[in-house]
Amino acid sequence: MRKRFITILLLMAIANFLLTALAYAQVETTDQTSEEVIADSLTDNAVEQPFEESPQTGGLEMFARKIVGSGLVDLFIQGGFVMYPMLLLLIWGIATIIWKIISLSYAKINLKDFLDDLVPLLQKKKYNDAVKLCENTKGPVASILHAGLLKVDKGVEAVEKAVENAGIIEMAFLEKGFIPLSTTINLAPMFGFFGTIVGMIRAFRDIAAAGEVEPTIVATGIEIALITTAAGLAIAIPMQFFNNMFLGMVDGLVMDMQRGSEKLIETLVEHK
Repeated sequence: MRKRFITILLLMAIANFLLTALAYAQVETTDQTSEEVIADSLTDNAVEQPFEESPQTGGLEMFARKIVGSGLVDLFIQGGFVMYPMLLLLIWGIATIIWKIISLSYAKINLKDFLDDLVPLLQKKKYNDAVKLCENTKGPVASILHAGLLKVDKGVEAVEKAVENAGIIEMAFLEKGFIPLSTTINLAPMFGFFGTIVGMIRAFRDIAAAGEVEPTIVATGIEIALITTAAGLAIAIPMQFFNNMFLGMVDGLVMDMQRGSEKLIETLVEHK
């Protein structure tokens, strides 16, 4: 329970950091330094200028630019409103990846060492000690064997049924997190394509307003189209990689569960 609580706090802190950093990074920076502003005010003191607020580059924005890079922040701003849902998908996907890495790493054990400790206890019919060993061992393999050993006094068939039911429950836990990853993988390119359409609409609107076709007229719309398309793919590609990696890790855990349960039943049958 304590490890789960720490994991949740870690994910919340990372998500909050990313949201805060990138939110402040959206503020457009001005090209004038403070010295240039003072110089302009001194040279134009004869002309009364109306007060006008200009965007300020705060410390948090500069910090965000140092973390994610000024180029990425500028691209995010230039991509338009479509970048916001993709940012949320990115944060959601990153949080899911971190959680899956922690949970799957926690679930993985050295099956050979575990069985080397468990089998001698079963052979000597020290079932209470075997139950305690499973309780003190992390991961789904120990959990399903623990469920089976609790039914050992009712026969091998009861043990097989308990192991099977526990395996179904553990599989449900192992499969958690794949829906958020699949959602991110599918929606990110869709939002990117939507941004492409928005950018092309803007480009054609600018052409209609100008009455002629020039590269400088359509540049903004095409830029939006390309940025959003690239952003969608940039999010989906690594998410697909981690999704496939996690599927492989889950398959390995399922094989360990199968081997562990078979060894348990085999040992109980041989020494009943």
